[in-house]
Amino acid sequence: MPANTGNIARTCAGTDTELHLIEPLGFSTDDKYLKRAGLDYWDKVKITYHKNLQDFLETIPDQKQLFLVSKFAPQTYSQVDYTDVDKDYYFLFGKETTGLPENFMRQNEEKAIRIPQDDTHIRALNLSNSAAIVIYEALRQQDFPNLDKTHTYENDKLK
Repeated sequence: MPANTGNIARTCAGTDTELHLIEPLGFSTDDKYLKRAGLDYWDKVKITYHKNLQDFLETIPDQKQLFLVSKFAPQTYSQVDYTDVDKDYYFLFGKETTGLPENFMRQNEEKAIRIPQDDTHIRALNLSNSAAIVIYEALRQQDFPNLDKTHTYENDKLK
């Protein structure tokens, strides 16, 4: 969905995280909803497009740093150690409606991570919320490198 991708792009801009988009996307990146959700942050996001999943996988130097986010995973996202700031971590999300391809998931079960949810109430969490949850957990474990943990604003509401 364009709105989810725009929201994820905004999270990437705010966390200095690179966004990889794997085609086919199912929408145009010129979509007005995509632009609106990302607001005016698009120039602050490094985006790489990949023609397919295999093309994306070939760009990852250490496959151990790839994690598949899925409700079918055997471990939670918070059980993984992301503390090595010298490594790049990659989180792969599928479509909100269908998830990641089943064969791919079966071949990579040890890389699968889950965000706990009450499965009796929903099929899946919102994709952009899921991306933010996982990205911020990895950054939290690294003590939020290169991010402002505090900031003073000209019109600071707390001063």
